[in-house]
Amino acid sequence: MSKILVITGDGGESYEALYAVHRFQEEGWEPVVAAPSRRRLHLVMHDFEPGWDTYIERPGYGLEADLAFDQVDVEEYAAVLILGGRAPEYLRNNARVLDIVTAFDRQGKWIFAICHGIQVLAAAGLTAGKRVTCYEHVRLEAEQAGATYVSDQTVCDGRIVTAQTWQSHPSFYREIFAQLAGRSDAARS
Repeated sequence: MSKILVITGDGGESYEALYAVHRFQEEGWEPVVAAPSRRRLHLVMHDFEPGWDTYIERPGYGLEADLAFDQVDVEEYAAVLILGGRAPEYLRNNARVLDIVTAFDRQGKWIFAICHGIQVLAAAGLTAGKRVTCYEHVRLEAEQAGATYVSDQTVCDGRIVTAQTWQSHPSFYREIFAQLAGRSDAARS
């Protein structure tokens, strides 16, 4: 099984989306982008500006969704990746998205989340008792859902790997590909 499900939607982080698709392709995996509907998505870029208390948002690159959430068959995938950006803010309210990620958990498959993607895992009840990391301003949501926040760029707990932001890409994808290849570090799990 060489397919990875990538969950995002409008307002998803452009750099995280394109980086994920390209990295999985480079490693010989087939990334399949799922969104509320099959169409070109409006992604965004988040960055920091001097004088702002929070990040700013600009239009980013677009990305085609390969399929709609209703078309996802979890059996076809080795893992799921929930991207960050603003998309998780509304995707965490989508019952089908929550069904998808909990099905990955029930089947003992890998679950990866970066940045705001933790919001989906928290809403699905998958963070309770887990060590996780995420974008600092959604840390409270993860903790309120029973997680223990760790300030590392990337954290692996069981079959869940989380990362803080797109700045975590190097350590996040090293961990993802190590886990997918069966090379785990028991001290982190």
